[in-house]
Amino acid sequence: MIIRKLFKFENAHIVRGCSTQRCRASIHGHSYKVEILFESKYLDHGQMVYDFGLMKQNMKALIDSFDHAIALWDQDDAAYLLAMKENSNRWVQLPVSPSAEQFSRVIFVMIDRLLGCTKTVNGEKGVRLHSIIVHETDTGYAQAFEEDAYSEQMGSIPLESIRFSDEVREGWGDPRLWEKILLGETFMNPDAV
Repeated sequence: MIIRKLFKFENAHIVRGCSTQRCRASIHGHSYKVEILFESKYLDHGQMVYDFGLMKQNMKALIDSFDHAIALWDQDDAAYLLAMKENSNRWVQLPVSPSAEQFSRVIFVMIDRLLGCTKTVNGEKGVRLHSIIVHETDTGYAQAFEEDAYSEQMGSIPLESIRFSDEVREGWGDPRLWEKILLGETFMNPDAV
């Protein structure tokens, strides 16, 4: 069985090297919709694959990192990166260009790592991340599966290369959230949300 949870965020970016002149040469924004799809052959004590309420915690915090922020590619022009960081309190720097395709891959590896660090307490079993869908517009989206997220042909996404501004980190509730994920610390799901 597959379940999906929809999240939304507003984000600005430039996608260097793309065909569309406006997208590669001008900062622009989108109202993104992100769908997290989980799958399992089992149901928990509540007859669910994974309680949607549990997704409203650290998973939501990670996706909210991109809300009202600018997504930066760490290979972009150094002067541009510096200017964006100096003029925006909310930014996320990525090791890949912030296209919809790469957003879906980045979010996949982030959520996959978090899920792998999470200890469940309500009988969840065999839950795995099926895919991430990132809707950049109403008519265009990208969907990443595990083989896409970890594809060397598409460029590796080392989690330790993802950087968040101080203001983004402060919005998590636990400013060490990303550090804990990188270290593989255990996150215990609560028994009630």
